[in-house]
Amino acid sequence: MEKSVTVLSVKTEPLSVPDLDLRELLARVESPDPVLTPPPAIIQAFLDQGRQMICWLPVAVGLGAILYLVLPFEPSVLCVVLITVLPILTGAACFWWGWQQLFPRLLGFALLSAAIGFGDLAFQARMQPPMPALPTHATVLTGRVQSLEILPPRNDDEDDGHRVTLADAVFETPVDAGMAPLRRTLHIRLRDDDDLLPEPGSTIRLRTMLRAPPPPSWPGGRDLQREAWFSGLAGSGYALGPASLSGAPSHQSWLESLRETVALRANAALSDQTAAIAATLLAGEAGSIDQHTRETFSASGLAHLLAVAGLHLGLVMAAVIVTLRCGLAAIEYVALRWPCRQIAAVAGLLAGAGYVMLTGAHLPSLRALGMASIVTLAIVSGRRVLSMRSLSIVALLILLVSPVSVVDVSFQMSFAAVMGLIAGYGALREPLMRLRGEGEWYRVVASHCAALVLTSLMAGLATLPVSMAHFGALQPWFVLANLVAVPLAAVWIMPVGLLALVAMPFHAEAPFLKLMGMGIRIVQTLAERVAAFPMAHQPVPAMPGWGLLLVMLGLCFLCLWKGRVCLAGLLPIAVGLASIWLAPKPDVLVSPDAGLMAVRRQGVLLVGSHSSLQRRTLEDWQQALALPTAPLPSDCLSGPCRMSLGAQTVLLRVRDASDGNTLPTMEQCEGVSLFISASPARKGCPDVPSIDRFSVWRDGAYSVFAGDPLKVVSDRSWRGNRLWVPPVGWHGMPNLPLAQSE
Repeated sequence: MEKSVTVLSVKTEPLSVPDLDLRELLARVESPDPVLTPPPAIIQAFLDQGRQMICWLPVAVGLGAILYLVLPFEPSVLCVVLITVLPILTGAACFWWGWQQLFPRLLGFALLSAAIGFGDLAFQARMQPPMPALPTHATVLTGRVQSLEILPPRNDDEDDGHRVTLADAVFETPVDAGMAPLRRTLHIRLRDDDDLLPEPGSTIRLRTMLRAPPPPSWPGGRDLQREAWFSGLAGSGYALGPASLSGAPSHQSWLESLRETVALRANAALSDQTAAIAATLLAGEAGSIDQHTRETFSASGLAHLLAVAGLHLGLVMAAVIVTLRCGLAAIEYVALRWPCRQIAAVAGLLAGAGYVMLTGAHLPSLRALGMASIVTLAIVSGRRVLSMRSLSIVALLILLVSPVSVVDVSFQMSFAAVMGLIAGYGALREPLMRLRGEGEWYRVVASHCAALVLTSLMAGLATLPVSMAHFGALQPWFVLANLVAVPLAAVWIMPVGLLALVAMPFHAEAPFLKLMGMGIRIVQTLAERVAAFPMAHQPVPAMPGWGLLLVMLGLCFLCLWKGRVCLAGLLPIAVGLASIWLAPKPDVLVSPDAGLMAVRRQGVLLVGSHSSLQRRTLEDWQQALALPTAPLPSDCLSGPCRMSLGAQTVLLRVRDASDGNTLPTMEQCEGVSLFISASPARKGCPDVPSIDRFSVWRDGAYSVFAGDPLKVVSDRSWRGNRLWVPPVGWHGMPNLPLAQSE
């Protein structure tokens, strides 16, 4: 049988391209401009990134936000508009001039993203309510309870304390009569013997002593005033008497009441710190965890288990997804006709959202929930489950909503960990697949064990520099502790905890809570054993801000860039880590109230006499310098003493019963370059600069660096004139009553 074949003749014509454009294109390709055109290797490296370049958008937005925070002055509205609009116009010009070209387009996106980050944070900073003037004496106030938090006991023989967050507070003082309710919140610690535990939403009245957020303990230290400015906190204090209810609970606080109920039932079924950890995992009530437990978990590298974040959300969702999918797959009709994978993923997301709301909806858990939402969307739509692009979308949304999160430790650690895991598993996918082989049982077990080791190692290494920068400690045994604790939490603690939550409406949670407590006690024992290892908690000095910035940029380049060139990101990471020891350290420190002084000498921090009010400041100094403390020489405690700082000499007056009326002698002032006094200096050493009580009242804490001449840095000169830095002599916006027209 013959087959007929029909041949179609198609007439082709050359594509009509203008000769002038073609000649220009060929000229550019054959004879590129060595000045304007980058080398082909660089162009190819950028082209190889493909859609991965979108992952750099949140990095640019974060850099713009950081630029606003590091300014030494508060930009005016006109300055903010110019700094925001000019880069946007420049980026638009880059788009117009070279949209078809690679580098003008990248420059346009970078300028646009950085300008958005800068303008967004500047706008949010100016939209915050002003800091109110808090009473400086004992005051009776009335406020609405937002939340009730359990605090660890101050002494071993005391019960747990409680702290309430009050909103709409009103002061009952003659000066504040008729005042509008505060637009910011207050943290008040209740008396330990107070039997009244107010429910969230209720209105209480109590007598308190308040104080505004304290300034940094040293120039460059943690800025609690900036954190309070953006978080809406007005100050904190403690109750001087019992609280009394003055209003009925609000029906809008059912979620807070549910959290309190879960925490109370956990404390009823368990005891001591086991109950505190269970309440943290189930309801987000972490206040009852004492300092010893926190230090033990921190030294063993298990501190992330005490903070509800992405790990706990992932374990909850995994337990729900695995259980539901296995149950659906066991029903033949459902398994053959229903999309079991998608149903289980959506149910897991809903369970995770409920868990996040139950534990307080803290920022780390909200970030993890956003990431889980994108992962669930990818599962439902059949796309790739986890990628750098989905992580970058979550980071971009968070930075647009709250750009100040870029300096938050939980934001940095969570995204560093996820970036490290995605990049690490992307690079090790093929070796892990070869290890798994054809699915033999021993290969499957080996691959799962390798995955556990790699997960702990990659997440720990990615977050280690951030942990060193914020907490001033190195935990070299974190991998060993996490190898046991994380799987134990995944297969025992969290699944049993979910069963306890399900059984609570039926008052049948006690057996599950006790079983959960057994797993928690194993983790506690593990943390104590690992914390006892040699060098388990090695203090390191404080990392400067530019060092942490280099570490984060290097980590982003290492994880986001494709190709072996990404290994160049190890260089800024190494420089950032080396900045811990390369950055100059202060030789003399003066507290914000001049009540505490310290001199760094021969690997020891010599500290003057101080009260319990300066304990927090001393702890901050020890963490910043990673040095043990010792008392100053006895002659410094009885009167002015001379201390040498290299070639310079400093005169210290730690105590002064005369309040500055007794001046130093001429012999004591001879050859002195700086006079530091806890009392007014009153020009005790003529023609010698001084730091005294009035100096710290004006400019905050001081740091002195040895050299010729001495370098003196104040907190005000370090932070500059910003919205959250109180002006000299300013105590807050007066709480004046509204006018009749208002």
